[in-house]
Amino acid sequence: MIAEALLYAATWPLTDKPHRKFVRYSVNLWSRAGRCAAEWAEHEEMSRNAIRAATADLRQKRTAVVLGSGLLRDVPIEALARDFDTVILVDLVHLASVRLWLSAKAYRNIRLIERDLSGYDDLAAGREPEPLGFLRSVPYLDFVVSANLLSQIGRGVKRRYEAEDGRMPADTVERLISAHLTGLSGLACRHCLVTDIAYAVIERNGRTHEEADLLHGVSPPPAKAIWTWPVAPLGEKSRDYRIEHKVMAAW
Repeated sequence: MIAEALLYAATWPLTDKPHRKFVRYSVNLWSRAGRCAAEWAEHEEMSRNAIRAATADLRQKRTAVVLGSGLLRDVPIEALARDFDTVILVDLVHLASVRLWLSAKAYRNIRLIERDLSGYDDLAAGREPEPLGFLRSVPYLDFVVSANLLSQIGRGVKRRYEAEDGRMPADTVERLISAHLTGLSGLACRHCLVTDIAYAVIERNGRTHEEADLLHGVSPPPAKAIWTWPVAPLGEKSRDYRIEHKVMAAW
């Protein structure tokens, strides 16, 4: 708890005021990633492999954008920083630990941007959501990856929608998930989608207790790779069940 508190305190002043409410979530994710490092290792490597494969045959490698850069555990940041002239990391929060690690590596071609990628505010204002429209202003853009972000957008939007108590359209979650996928598919450059698409709660005896579609019925592009991510192994949330996510990658 001391490490989490210190990381929270260090990240808070580095984060823009509108995004400070998300610092706690990012710190909690950092903490769980540390506890579950062994169980998450394969998922993180599969994610990195998908991104490497998506960039392998690119003729030009000028600018790469990582949407949902997070802890950088599932992103081959060393390879991206080596191969691209500029790498832009976009997320709501960039933890102080991530900033310190990047500084220690002395990467001169990495830029950090804080941004809400959900499109929720546009929809709330009555505008057609275009959450990835800002990418059109990124010069020399050759690659974009959405890194284990899409289902998190869905979860966050669902919480905000329910808190709004009927003030938003009934299909808000589906529309914003679709807007992200449409934004990716409309890019003129190579893009890669890595996202969890379903979850299952599995009891100790192996019986599936609960399942859900994390994309809320919205169809993703055809997958080139699919794997399982043990998000919460036995003992993480309960001694009686574990939580597994189904993850896909497309490029």
